[in-house]
Amino acid sequence: MNSYKDINTYIKTFPNDIQIILKKMREVIKKAAPKATETISYGIPTFDFNGHHLVHFAAYKTHIGFYPTSSGVAAFKKEILKYDFSKGTIQFPINGPIPFTLITKIVKFRVKENKVLK
Repeated sequence: MNSYKDINTYIKTFPNDIQIILKKMREVIKKAAPKATETISYGIPTFDFNGHHLVHFAAYKTHIGFYPTSSGVAAFKKEILKYDFSKGTIQFPINGPIPFTLITKIVKFRVKENKVLK
């Protein structure tokens, strides 16, 4: 696994078309969670809030992986049925539109969850 010093470094390792998607993901997450801090965790871009991981995202050959934890996936199960997903992961195909409005909703949900964590 590569170790990146920050999200900018991570994004720059991808082709331009993927960089555009990753930059938009980052922007959408920052707007939905303005008090979250950026880091690299598990080798991928991560946003932390209130001392806990909020969401992660990463680029792969055919999709963008979005990791809103198992609660973030479960809370939006109806909205994500058309995507591949598992307990803590949603895969958005690179060759289709990325649902940034849905991502915003999920991030805001996770912020509310993390506010109550100690």
